[in-house]
Amino acid sequence: MPIDLTDRQQNDLHRAMLDYLHSAGYHKTFEQFKEECAQAEYEPDAGSKTKDLLVKKWTSVIRLQKKIVDLESRLAQALQDSANVVANPASLNQRSNPDWLPTVTPPKLVLTGHRANVNAVTFHPLYSVLVSASDDSTMKVWDWDTGELERTVQGHTRRVSDCEYDSKGKFLVSGSHDLFIKLWDVDNEYKNIATFRGHDHSISTVRFLPGDDRIVSASRDQTVRIWEVATTHCIRVLKPHEDWIRTAIPSLDGRLLVTSCMDHTARVIETANGNLRAEFRGHDNVVENAIFAPRNAVPAISELAGLKTGATPATSATEDASVAFVVTASRDQKIKIWDARTGKCLHTLIGHDGWVHGLVFHPNGRYLLSAADDGSIRIWEIKTGRCIRKVDTGERFTSSFAWGRQTVGGGAADAAKDGQGDGPRRVNVIASGCWDYTVKIWKP
Repeated sequence: MPIDLTDRQQNDLHRAMLDYLHSAGYHKTFEQFKEECAQAEYEPDAGSKTKDLLVKKWTSVIRLQKKIVDLESRLAQALQDSANVVANPASLNQRSNPDWLPTVTPPKLVLTGHRANVNAVTFHPLYSVLVSASDDSTMKVWDWDTGELERTVQGHTRRVSDCEYDSKGKFLVSGSHDLFIKLWDVDNEYKNIATFRGHDHSISTVRFLPGDDRIVSASRDQTVRIWEVATTHCIRVLKPHEDWIRTAIPSLDGRLLVTSCMDHTARVIETANGNLRAEFRGHDNVVENAIFAPRNAVPAISELAGLKTGATPATSATEDASVAFVVTASRDQKIKIWDARTGKCLHTLIGHDGWVHGLVFHPNGRYLLSAADDGSIRIWEIKTGRCIRKVDTGERFTSSFAWGRQTVGGGAADAAKDGQGDGPRRVNVIASGCWDYTVKIWKP
């Protein structure tokens, strides 16, 4: 027995060991140990302070070990970030540093005010403004730089599932489970100026098509609809699936849409007529999200595909690189990268422990960020397919995720260049909408 234990500590330890041996059924060992440790009078007592003490201590040690490992990982990441700043003084201006990544430290701001789950977050393209949409039937407008709540937008009568600003930040569109799409005038105190009617079931997503004169929506009624902003008329009904369509996201030029669905598939269709261009099968559960990879992510994805298959896909001269690849996120906890022309799965990113909802490409095209119902945001290095960082969100269920749209270093009209060369760079800020009724902000 270690000499640094007092008589009382020795006695408590012996009794705890005896309690464990008895409860685990080691009766011969129990009787022998009673004799050896001079505890002949000991009898198990459910009310004793040593009851299950050894098991409790052991599980506490395991939890502490896990916390130590996590803290060591965070410390190592913080030291690495500090070293990068020292090695590259120019990166002190992290607000527009093209290589900035969110750290493992807690979010800079936690925005509170909603009375139910937050389903969507969207950034204003010009100002430090963020809008969140919630199950409480409202949207809230925030200054993401200060965390100040600027206003609450009311008009829907049920869950607001999605919202987005147009390219100039003049209008906001929202979709709801009340079956309506609404258009809001930003410069007129977010006044509701139009309502689009036609869906027969809950609306999942709404997006402006390039040019801002049309809106595309996806719904549980198994349709994707195209709406004319000027007249509020539905000008096209597309039926790419026979189940609840979770998302419909346009390509950079608006010619194509990528959809995700409860039927475990994602598809690329033509906006003009709904013709199927590609179908992606391989997920084992609902596909929650699907997005096109931006042009500047194509080299990294091609390198990943070359490593994986031994052959790097080549984009034909007649095809736009911004629709060459699609990324999907699913309830099967996986993220898949697809060749959008052949429907072939090029790589599967595995690491999340919950449904994956949010997908965002880093502005520099070298990383993919994902948010899931495991309380984490994961950062993937695209060219290797490795998860290089895990950021704790502080809430297990994360329903939405977005990177800021505001740019610095050039005109907004040049933003479509994806930050390449000396063009404008996206401001470094990301937001997540969570089921704890909050919006969390990460920024330098």
